Amino acid sequence: MILEMVRANGAVSLRELARVVQTSEVTVRRDVRALEAEGLLDRRHGGAVLPGGFTRESGFPQKSHLSTAEKTAIADLAAGLVGEGEAIVVGAGTTTQELARRLARVPGLTVVTNSLLVAQALAHANRVEVVMTGGTLRGSNYALVGSGAEQSLQGLRVSRAFLSGSGLTAERGLSTSNMLSASVDRALVHAAAEVVVLADHTKLGSDTMFQTVPTELITRLVTDEPPLHDERAAAELQSLADQGVEVTVAGPDADAAGGDGPPPGGRPRRDMPLPGQRRTQNGGLGPQLRSASALTDVSGEQRARVADLRRR
Repeated sequence: MILEMVRANGAVSLRELARVVQTSEVTVRRDVRALEAEGLLDRRHGGAVLPGGFTRESGFPQKSHLSTAEKTAIADLAAGLVGEGEAIVVGAGTTTQELARRLARVPGLTVVTNSLLVAQALAHANRVEVVMTGGTLRGSNYALVGSGAEQSLQGLRVSRAFLSGSGLTAERGLSTSNMLSASVDRALVHAAAEVVVLADHTKLGSDTMFQTVPTELITRLVTDEPPLHDERAAAELQSLADQGVEVTVAGPDADAAGGDGPPPGGRPRRDMPLPGQRRTQNGGLGPQLRSASALTDVSGEQRARVADLRRR
């Protein structure tokens, strides 16, 4: 059963395997080790893939059925980071597609994307403007890639980039299995003042061929709560925090929420404490990052003063 699921989907998390075969993750992990010893699959952090999975990329139909609950929790939290009137970029992926469905309710939002799925999710949102890059369609993930996509992003500046990928490590950052996708993601990162990575726990500790976002450029990671026995995932999250990444985790219940309480949508959140200041894309530290938010606040105050003067 395990081997059949991996062959059908390309990659499957231990949590999904345990749910389908109706056994514990400890038992599934032991079975996966045995299958790996026979050369029938490769273990990855939190899951299993077909042999040669370091370079193999699952298509959209396979990815869309993996870790669906986790992606929903991540998207709920990430949507709470986006404010009215912002301009953002959203990369391709099944998790970013979930995010886009929630962004349809944010008034005055401008979304730049190379993903047909993200654009489709926002197509009927009458208060959201969608700007698509140019480029060549990559059918496996419904994304526009190539020089046309990259050139259309030149000169662009937005507040945040929301990106997903195939793997995430503290040592190397976010990575993906496809060179063309990686190149466009790097262009999206270059256009943003802050970078938010959306990655479920199965991607933590996985490293694929092409780096898209080095760790020092990641402002925030939004992820789900790893299983209690998954010490590697917890260690990876702490390592990311040690390097200045703000880590926000969707907890399993309301008791796990931090002091701010549940975000919009009712899902709890937990922000890991950071040992130091956050890095910004230009290599600076916290004050530069906070100044971007401060500019938004100042502009809001200025608008209020103008409105008050007009009333007088």
